[in-house]
Amino acid sequence: MTSTDLEGTLRESHGEMYSWAVTCCRGDYGEAEELLQETYLRVLDGRLSFRGDSSFKTWLFAVLRRAALDRRRRVAARLALLGRWVRPAVARPGRQEQHAIADEQAQKIRALLASVSARQRQVLELVFYHELALREAAEVMGVSIGTASRHYHRGKRVLLAKLEEAGLER
Repeated sequence: MTSTDLEGTLRESHGEMYSWAVTCCRGDYGEAEELLQETYLRVLDGRLSFRGDSSFKTWLFAVLRRAALDRRRRVAARLALLGRWVRPAVARPGRQEQHAIADEQAQKIRALLASVSARQRQVLELVFYHELALREAAEVMGVSIGTASRHYHRGKRVLLAKLEEAGLER
């Protein structure tokens, strides 16, 4: 893939990548922006290269997930060395308002989605919001297809019950 093709592909998929980065950064928009910028730079300068073992989208989702996990580990290690445990910083004031979902029902669904387990939420977001196949979601998450399938089906069941409880349509 040429650098021009790569830049075009990154531009085309930026919206989805940003949304996934926000998920990986636990809703911290500022951290998601930094994560994306670092990842894009590493892809464009060749430190990260796409081998073609999966789709580019699946590969980049997995790269973002691993980078977010690595970032959290580094922060936790730094804090441990300092002898302090501090909750992660929240997004800067005004950031969330800029990125708020306009539709009230979509906000309620997102809130309900946030109440399921982390693995269930990740697989559901990858499949429903980012239109990945279950096999691709498993790749992104670094788990077997069986594990992803189990979390997917359990997550759907839990989310459906919560939707019905909240009085929202399917």
